[in-house]
Amino acid sequence: MPSSAPTLPMSELPYADNLAADEAAAESGVTEPRPDACTVPRHVAVVMDGNGRWARQRYMPRFFGHKQGVDALVRAIDAFNARGVRYLTVFAFSSENWKRPTEEVSGLMSLVLVGVSKYLDKLAGDGVRIRIIGDRATVSDRLRQAWDEAERLTQSNDRITLVVAFNYGGRWDVVQACRRALAEGVAPDAVDEDWLSRHMALSFAPDPDLFIRTGGEMRMSNFLLWQAAYSELFFTECLWPDFGEAEIDAALTAFAQRDRRFGGIRPQQAAREDT
Repeated sequence: MPSSAPTLPMSELPYADNLAADEAAAESGVTEPRPDACTVPRHVAVVMDGNGRWARQRYMPRFFGHKQGVDALVRAIDAFNARGVRYLTVFAFSSENWKRPTEEVSGLMSLVLVGVSKYLDKLAGDGVRIRIIGDRATVSDRLRQAWDEAERLTQSNDRITLVVAFNYGGRWDVVQACRRALAEGVAPDAVDEDWLSRHMALSFAPDPDLFIRTGGEMRMSNFLLWQAAYSELFFTECLWPDFGEAEIDAALTAFAQRDRRFGGIRPQQAAREDT
């Protein structure tokens, strides 16, 4: 479904005042979350879909689409950071992606190493904190070492947290939390939503407010199934390598127009119904 939200000038966007407040707070050394940030999603999750189709449309191998996708991610980090988003979680490699051709999977693994080498210093300098979630058991030692270095180098940064979901699946996430409960001997009646949330892979971050998928598909594809229970969904036909500031602004504008009630009703509506 194509995005239909209007793209407004920066000064008219719903988060413009919040961004100005952020800049003022940064100058004064205050880094606490803004109390008036309700129109800006604190946490955005993205399924970065369409790299292969982008390459195919240009008669290029799929690998070139993935390479362009890495560059698009770096631009997106800059844009979300500038707009006041505090957490950006991206679906880089799903636990189902191992089914792809061996050559493509190998290329993706190599691309991660190249991306870390090329962009880590820039991201660290921009105040980006990097966190990796997913099953690390089946990836190479070299890749794990690159992740460890990225997390170590950026662990003190607090401008925006980039969470890379790699070899991740939403069902895997629930299963690993349940396995931890069994391993720790937790009593069944002690395992509730709060306990599971504290043991999920994304326990260090708030649940995503906005869930974006590029590439025209309208499904979650086993991404953050637990955490995205109340996320606002935004689907766009735009292929990931072409996903830029205009699409980001359209997504944020659409989010600001949503009425988020989390299963309840607004006090004004309740008052009207009682009269």
